Amino acid sequence: MIRLNEVALALDYDEQSLKKAAAKKLNIPVSDIQSVSLYKRSVDARKKDNVHFTAALDVKADHEKSIVRKCRNAVLVEEYRYDLPKGGTLAKRPVIIGSGPCGLFAALILAQCGQKPIIIERGRDVDSRTQDVRTFWNGGILDETSNVQFGEGGAGTFSDGKLNTGTKDSRIRKVLMEFAAHGASKEILYLAKPHIGTDMLKTTVRNIRQTILALGGEYWFETQLTGLQIVNGAVTAVELRKHDFAFSMETDHVILAIGHSARDTFAMLRDTGIAMEQKPFAMGVRIEHLQEHINQSQYGTFWNHPCLSAADYKLAVHLPQRGVFTFCMCPGGSVVAAASEQGRLVTNGMSEFARDKTNANAALLTNVTPEDFGSEEVLAGIQLQRQLEETAFRAGGENYHAPVQRVCDFLQGQKTVAIGSVVPSYQPGYTLTDLHNCLPAWMTDSLKEGMLLMDKKLHGFADGDAVLTAVESRSSSPVRILRDSRMQSVSCRGLYPCGEGAGYAGGIISAAVDGIKAAEMIV
Repeated sequence: MIRLNEVALALDYDEQSLKKAAAKKLNIPVSDIQSVSLYKRSVDARKKDNVHFTAALDVKADHEKSIVRKCRNAVLVEEYRYDLPKGGTLAKRPVIIGSGPCGLFAALILAQCGQKPIIIERGRDVDSRTQDVRTFWNGGILDETSNVQFGEGGAGTFSDGKLNTGTKDSRIRKVLMEFAAHGASKEILYLAKPHIGTDMLKTTVRNIRQTILALGGEYWFETQLTGLQIVNGAVTAVELRKHDFAFSMETDHVILAIGHSARDTFAMLRDTGIAMEQKPFAMGVRIEHLQEHINQSQYGTFWNHPCLSAADYKLAVHLPQRGVFTFCMCPGGSVVAAASEQGRLVTNGMSEFARDKTNANAALLTNVTPEDFGSEEVLAGIQLQRQLEETAFRAGGENYHAPVQRVCDFLQGQKTVAIGSVVPSYQPGYTLTDLHNCLPAWMTDSLKEGMLLMDKKLHGFADGDAVLTAVESRSSSPVRILRDSRMQSVSCRGLYPCGEGAGYAGGIISAAVDGIKAAEMIV
């Protein structure tokens, strides 16, 4: 098969125009092409009067070797295949703590290898969890075990379902193929910035669970890890609690895919003597603009073209003391309540597959380093997160309404008294305020300076009517659980710290890949 790179396509291309574009680039007749398909497609909007797609195409044709020799942008490739690791059946069934992307794909690989994993999840299944989250967003009670952070699918279930990553690993293709095979749109296989959407992600997660169960795996929902039994430096069992019933389960292999918000689990691991360290992370706010304005800034005269999806952005600036950057940008989405602890307020962003809501939102973050923690205690970063979450909770009115401020008022240091063209999307509600009263000066100063610099890169980013919602505190884990070259804890054999919570991933794809690697090591 020929992979043909750097092919320009009109926004309204069709299957026949794909063949014509490939034939022209390869300098062969269209009739010589047996088939052509998209391998990768991105939007090229560098020239606002000539927005188009740039693609890599997979072409099957006669005499492929001779064709490739004559074309600079073509190479011969084989169709992707993931080979499962081979090994004997484990004496005791492996246990996976957490069912987010990391735990989910670790379990899937182990199940496909015949190892019959047991998945422990403190939250509820994705359908029950969705009801709990909707109840909270509608002004109901926060369930501390079933919310945006905890439950089947992990925190990514209530996000944009974004699948792009800066990492390079052949396993990424395996993740995308499994998502597509279990209900996600097939376009994730070729989009340069693929996303599933929170609405479709729930179905996909449920379908992967059914596959794991069919292969002999087990799910234990509403069950929490409370301790580890360690003998001679190796794990021998996990201690669990389901409601009021405490019990233990013997195992030689435990994958810790606990996510970045399992704060009580981090404390248990510290007290057990599992080696951990502080690590840098980031905090800030959510910023909302009208999606129409982002489209106009990114696409120019093509901003409302029917073949273009809602525009996104990714911005970063380097200040003398810290960096400021956007993260988890959600086109056509909403800012959501993402708290997991009583009396603490957390925000996140979410988009459905269609990305058709009025506003665009993104995390606007600044770096936080161990020097900011004010303590050498390994969980000091968590304490700093909690401090800001409690302050935001009070600023919002102590009812999980979020503190909100217009950008023009934030830049001038005055309280917002009325909203403009951008209506905050956060539910259950919001309180107009001055964010300087609930965020530290080092953060607000950095966000102000960063925002103005970003406006030079994306016109309108610092628009006065744009809205800031506090606080975005869970973008990444402030802790790293130390592991060796075989992915095992340096202080406990058979314990595999993985994914975002352990400090080794930064999104759905990288977490899933980390889970796959751990499963391979175990097999």
